[in-house]
Amino acid sequence: QVQVVQSGGGLVQAGGSLKLSCAASGSIFSINAMGWYRQAPGKQRELVAAITSGGSTNYADAVKGRFTISRDNAKNTIYLQMNSLKPEDTAVYYCKADTRYGSYWGQGTQVTVSS
Repeated sequence: QVQVVQSGGGLVQAGGSLKLSCAASGSIFSINAMGWYRQAPGKQRELVAAITSGGSTNYADAVKGRFTISRDNAKNTIYLQMNSLKPEDTAVYYCKADTRYGSYWGQGTQVTVSS
């Protein structure tokens, strides 16, 4: 079992920055990858960025060059640094941990970008 707890988010003006954090606990040895997803009202949940246990990363085209996913292995935490935010980045952001036993989601956090 893996527990995933998110923090960060909030309201920011367009062009601003926010940083999200996601801390994993429990059977962290079983985690293969962690990632950030988002879901805007009326839309499907989509991948924003992911990082594997080996450190490989991938990003959605819409956030490349603006968002950066990183991790602190000592703290079992991943981060999503979001710069140059746009109103279309407004969504509930979720952290997910993929393990050999299944996937575990965080509680979600609202990010709102005003124009």
